[in-house]
Amino acid sequence: MNEIKSEIIRFQKERDWKKFHTPENLAKSISIEAAELLEHFQWGEEYDVDEVAEELADVLIYSLYMADALDLDVKEIILDKMNKNAMKYPVEKSRGNATKYTEF
Repeated sequence: MNEIKSEIIRFQKERDWKKFHTPENLAKSISIEAAELLEHFQWGEEYDVDEVAEELADVLIYSLYMADALDLDVKEIILDKMNKNAMKYPVEKSRGNATKYTEF
């Protein structure tokens, strides 16, 4: 993960884009790119995996820029969220079940 983050930060620095990558702008960009990802599934189950991969990459890149802008450790915040999810969705109640935790 550090290698990927370093690469996108290098790319950003070379272009002097950090000044544009405010948390607000990045949140907007993540949402826009997520909508573009969703668009590939809008009218059915058929999709081009290469196009989906490009949109997913955009979402991930902007997400890593956001973590950098907020000085967040990606591994730490993911593991923290997974621990919280494990508490909300214990295996014995959630295995094979798509019900929201508030409905258990």
